[in-house]
Amino acid sequence: MKGVVFDVKRYSLHDGPGIRVSVHLKGCPLSCLWCHNPESQDFSPRPLFRKDRCVACEACVSACPNGAVAPLVSRLETDVSLCQGAGECAKVCPSGAREICGREMTACGVMRDALKERVFFDQSGGGVTITGGEPMSQPAFVMELLEECKRNEIHTALDTSGFAGESAVMDTVPLTDLYLYDVKIMDPGKHREYTGVDNDIILSNLKKLGERGASIHARMPFIPGVNADDKNVLATAEFLSGVKGLRLLHLLPYHTAAEDKHDRWGMEYRLRGTFPPTEQSLRRAAEIVESKGVKAIYNS
Repeated sequence: MKGVVFDVKRYSLHDGPGIRVSVHLKGCPLSCLWCHNPESQDFSPRPLFRKDRCVACEACVSACPNGAVAPLVSRLETDVSLCQGAGECAKVCPSGAREICGREMTACGVMRDALKERVFFDQSGGGVTITGGEPMSQPAFVMELLEECKRNEIHTALDTSGFAGESAVMDTVPLTDLYLYDVKIMDPGKHREYTGVDNDIILSNLKKLGERGASIHARMPFIPGVNADDKNVLATAEFLSGVKGLRLLHLLPYHTAAEDKHDRWGMEYRLRGTFPPTEQSLRRAAEIVESKGVKAIYNS
């Protein structure tokens, strides 16, 4: 079986315990306005073009087998309707202006890469984290990756928004040591406004994972003007306090790296002008969460 992989990051320190390999799968049904990997949202390999690096050599024009790249008066233009993600343009680009985001890999191929880091797993209590995009958009491939990890006695973590079919999510329970579960906004309408989807399925799957005995760390991007208000924090804490197996809530402070990424790939960024939260606001949110019996951590 093959899946579409966005990236395989070695020596990852923030996606579960110990030193880990984070396998980023491509495709996500959400469209969060603050997304730090907007190029991963598409479900198939897609071309990325950094205009600031282009030297207008036109090597990509002749290399593209589908005629998707054409020279205009002052720049090169890609017709995405013709592009099939062959990647020939990226291979010949001398300046790194062109890149294909996403590649097909087998689960065994991913595992070969991961096993190169086994000495770090063993020394640090680390393992493999499957993330995205949204990994549960490729449920069969996720299951095969998890099975390969278990076959090799490697700790597994699944980083998910939970926006997937209940049966697909529950099938992962016997093979997943830790869930890193995104909880963004409790109000359904506001959740839809900022992520493009409702949160009913997300919250339902979270509760049912707890009932199945899963070990869960909730994670919430903490974004001023979006979900960092006391009302949302309190509602989140009250919900999480009723989830069995939930160990803690990790508040993830918003930062502006996403703005640069959107600019780099010519994408609109709708949270422009939003600033990171203050230490005081993070501390207050943590206190609210812990008042409901849920441990809260954050990195300021």
